[in-house]
Amino acid sequence: MIYEPNWESIDSRPIPKWYDEAKFGIFIHWGVYSVPAWAPKGTYAEWYWASMANKEGPTWKFHIQNYGEKFKYQDFAPMFKAEMFDPDAWAECFKQSGAQYVVPTSKHHDGFCIWPSAYSWNWNSVDIGAHRDLLGDLAKSVRDKGMKMGFYYSLYEWYHPLYLADPACYAVEHMIPQLKEVVERYEPSIIFTDGEWDHPSEVWRSCEFLAWLFNESSCREDVVVNDRWGKETRNEHGGYYTTEYGHVGGGKSLVEEHKWEECRGIGASFGYNRNEAVSDYAKSRDLIHLLINIVSKGGNLLLNIGPTADGRIPVIMQQRLMDIGEWLKVNGEAIYGTRPWREKTDGELVKYTSKDNIVYAICLDWPGPELVLNAPKPGKHTSVSICSRSRKTSENPLQWRYENGRFQIDLSSLSMKEVLPSHAYVFKLADIE
Repeated sequence: MIYEPNWESIDSRPIPKWYDEAKFGIFIHWGVYSVPAWAPKGTYAEWYWASMANKEGPTWKFHIQNYGEKFKYQDFAPMFKAEMFDPDAWAECFKQSGAQYVVPTSKHHDGFCIWPSAYSWNWNSVDIGAHRDLLGDLAKSVRDKGMKMGFYYSLYEWYHPLYLADPACYAVEHMIPQLKEVVERYEPSIIFTDGEWDHPSEVWRSCEFLAWLFNESSCREDVVVNDRWGKETRNEHGGYYTTEYGHVGGGKSLVEEHKWEECRGIGASFGYNRNEAVSDYAKSRDLIHLLINIVSKGGNLLLNIGPTADGRIPVIMQQRLMDIGEWLKVNGEAIYGTRPWREKTDGELVKYTSKDNIVYAICLDWPGPELVLNAPKPGKHTSVSICSRSRKTSENPLQWRYENGRFQIDLSSLSMKEVLPSHAYVFKLADIE
């Protein structure tokens, strides 16, 4: 099919199957802002340069105290050396987390690129700082581990002279050529655009770019895009819809029948924020429950990490990712490749997903000697089992009965030796109506 440069045509393109089945990806905010790595608690550290403009604000005060009034944001670039960056170690960490795709910031709103862009001379990671194609190195390692690789790209740049003078000219002469450059160089499976909110998609020439992407680019069959292509497009146009820390753009409530994705950090910031403490990071249990809740509603979770300027993933972030991965090793069949069931929840304790003829009842806490469900109705050949590290336990059917419209599963036969403490427990219900 040939896609025309208008939203009606662009919106008719189906989202590639791999994305809907993947469910869990890793977001990475890493750039020059990772050098100061500071923001007031509850705010985004990657906005450091823009925050410096407020001479009465806390960021400027922090900057004066630690770097001095004459130290410019650009002076951080030579300090972004990434000397401890090991892309293979990063990729292994992501693989162990159970993530299926990876989305680093190729360029944030400061305009700094982590690949050798011909359109950002001396403001990219090859010309200055690390002197390395960080995006390319990571792409190779991620793909070698069998995961999909994409990138985040900011349409606007805060202080680009051409953007400040003429946004439409900036889009034609800088943004679109640079986007095509990074697409053809790295052939992404996913493009997460951002920074679209100041202008409508017509100014950004979004439909023209997307028609080229879907018709002519080297990744046209595989690539997935989001909905951030103009100030009118969130939850309206593009590919999958996006939420951010639960906030929905466009002034609309979440449309669960359309493919969507929640992006958020483990802490309150996307870029690494040295001002955050342990208490500011979400616990592993909460992140796993977040993933379960999102998937039960048809969404994906894009969970962000903020590496340090020298190229390390903070240990607390690694630990959270490892915990998610350990849970997914046992229970991933209730997440990957699933669809929302006719009922998404059963009280506050249970979330549902489904796949083939299986309904997964995911219990957010151990229910005790009996799990009582109100939504399922048994069929002629209904059977119930629990996902477990032990093959014997997972393959051994559980006893159940159906009385007064309640599906009751007997768990008294299970010992704690068979069912280790977990952040959530998955019950497989076969042949359920």
